[in-house]
Amino acid sequence: MIERLCIIGIGLIGGSVALAARAQGLCREIVAADREEEALRQAEKRGIIDRGYRDIGKAAEEADAVVIATPVGRMAAVFEALKPVWSPRAFYTDVGSTKASVVQAVESVFGRVPENFVPAHPISGRELSGVAAALPDLFAGKKVILTPLPHTDVHVLERVRAFWQGLGAEVHDMSVAHHDHVLAATSHLPHVIAYCLTHLLGRKDEKDEIFQYAAGGFRDFSRIAGSCPVMWADICLANRDEILKLLRQFEGELQRFDELLSRGDRQAIHDYFAEARAARQRFLDRHS
Repeated sequence: MIERLCIIGIGLIGGSVALAARAQGLCREIVAADREEEALRQAEKRGIIDRGYRDIGKAAEEADAVVIATPVGRMAAVFEALKPVWSPRAFYTDVGSTKASVVQAVESVFGRVPENFVPAHPISGRELSGVAAALPDLFAGKKVILTPLPHTDVHVLERVRAFWQGLGAEVHDMSVAHHDHVLAATSHLPHVIAYCLTHLLGRKDEKDEIFQYAAGGFRDFSRIAGSCPVMWADICLANRDEILKLLRQFEGELQRFDELLSRGDRQAIHDYFAEARAARQRFLDRHS
């Protein structure tokens, strides 16, 4: 049983961690730190947390579990605030969508990654943001990737694993570099493409009423372009090299299809679509 759980950043993910931890009876007390007074007030009013603080150090003092749920661009500042109250008896984890940048942030403050910090990334979310969008079952049946370092305390690692499993998640281990490579392809690039297409059509809509005739397919595809711009700007910059590699590959795919369409090769277009459809079906068969 966790006596005091501290969540830094009480938005969608942080709020959902608190709701799930309370629902599953994982802790006696939940406190949070956030720069936004209104977010803390909402969280207290909904009973998501017991107390809220603007000061990270005060919130984390005497906590035996700390979850950092801020945008990855703020991680260094969070670690700076935590350093004076960092406790060897507590475990620390995060929810950042990039891991190399988080490791670099903690190293910039401590000189090395503390043995009781386990980087993590829950593969779950919504296009909505803020504590009002938090859900107690957001992690149920979803994957959480842990990226422990070679010197991570194995007992702490198991405590963090048990914590995420207690929230309902399926926990996997991965190296930091492999995580950022995989997530660039499966999450970061799709978000960039959705933002780019929606941005393009948004400009056209000013004179062509494009969105007036958009059907469900566009709504489904563009859904992730409704995600928090602050968070995704941070993610793209934090994982820039991996995303840039994939963007170059995607440009090649667009050029390939451009050539097929330009020469009017119906069979080649059909085969291209069929290959993509088969790849999607293999994914569904493997992960349904």
